[in-house]
Amino acid sequence: MAQIQAGNIMLEVEQIGDPSCPAVILIAGLGFQLIDWPLEFCERLAEGGFQVIRFDNRDVGLSQKLEERGIPDLETALAAKTSGSSPDMPYALTEMSKDVVALMDRLSLDQAHIVGMSMGGMIAQLLAIHYPERCLSLTSIMSSSGEPSVSAPDGAAMAAISGAPASQEMSDIVTFGLKVNATIGSPGYRWPKEDLIRHIEACFKRGYCPTGYLRQMGAVFSAPSRREDLKAVRLPTLVLHGTDDLLVPPSAGQDVAEHIPGARLELIDGMGHDLSPSLCAHLAGLLIPHLKTVCS
Repeated sequence: MAQIQAGNIMLEVEQIGDPSCPAVILIAGLGFQLIDWPLEFCERLAEGGFQVIRFDNRDVGLSQKLEERGIPDLETALAAKTSGSSPDMPYALTEMSKDVVALMDRLSLDQAHIVGMSMGGMIAQLLAIHYPERCLSLTSIMSSSGEPSVSAPDGAAMAAISGAPASQEMSDIVTFGLKVNATIGSPGYRWPKEDLIRHIEACFKRGYCPTGYLRQMGAVFSAPSRREDLKAVRLPTLVLHGTDDLLVPPSAGQDVAEHIPGARLELIDGMGHDLSPSLCAHLAGLLIPHLKTVCS
């Protein structure tokens, strides 16, 4: 892993595989770190003939924290979005998409396959909309167009991600993480409990930043719908979504696919809103043929 100056943001980046192969950039979701893309998943993509790049978004993991931008008022953001106005947040998803372009510039990558999960899928969509010349393909995983009418979360799922651990001690953070995953995780691809505990502990030790999570959430909450802009995307597109996703319902993935010409939608039984190792093994089996089709 390495620290890379991407524009005005310092990002933690890891490259896996042959650097002469086509690049696949993995964009993580809200509060997720690069290690939330399981190493086995990345290695499988690399074995498939791709250079895999995973990185920590701004405000998480080992990347730069933007504490000077403060903590957003998320209730105000939601109220403003509901009324049709644009709330003032520490930063926007469009800025996060520019981080990816700056990272590509720094790595001397003219183009890459863009793969994003959840919030990362939203960022990936923005890259496809605003920087199509830099994208070989688009893969949007458990994400949405930002259209409120099709992406409202289940109440229990929203309560889970809006909650907080009882304290900032690791034991309470692990308990909270287990509770969140039990609510929004994939019922057909469950983490083994001990593996999930170890993963939560690893994320905590590596770079726990609850204020960064809130700033990222502000960017998601304040983002306008991309539905109309997606109609102009002409990239080979794969949309992967779980039938058991309570946080971002399947209708959101269907909406993304319906508004990108030629997009292919794969609804996955038993998939919720997480990236357990067994789920990632299944996703890799769907993703690699898509990427290879683009390269052929």
